[in-house]
Amino acid sequence: MAWSKITSFPRAEDGLRAVVDHAPQARAFAIMLIERLRPLATRVYSLRRRIATVAVFVLAASLFVHVMFGANGMVVYKQKRAEYNALRQQIVQVQQENDRYTQQIQGLKSDQKSIEKEAREQLGYAKPGEYVYVPPVASKPAATAVHSAKK
Repeated sequence: MAWSKITSFPRAEDGLRAVVDHAPQARAFAIMLIERLRPLATRVYSLRRRIATVAVFVLAASLFVHVMFGANGMVVYKQKRAEYNALRQQIVQVQQENDRYTQQIQGLKSDQKSIEKEAREQLGYAKPGEYVYVPPVASKPAATAVHSAKK
């Protein structure tokens, strides 16, 4: 009983016989397929120049779209270039401001007039006999006072 579950493989001769037996049918099928596809092949062959022209046009159009609008296309390149120029201008401005501050620091460290100027402006110092004018603090308008009273 155990022997009945074992399957045997077909012999090589049996496979070759099957191929030889089916060869006329395969040849007939191939001839029928060739005859059916012959008009299509003839039509494609006669239109080969048009097909090649269309293929080249499609390739050129897709390449153009990729170059203009792709991830690294011209549109993105112009945006990056504008951003680069804006950042360069910002760097120049920050460097100028940094130079101004450096000069101001050097002046405050060494120049007596700069120290006196800062003391007068920020601390409200005055020499003897001078008067310091302090502008009055702006008061709230009347309309604001009315609104705050109602709350």
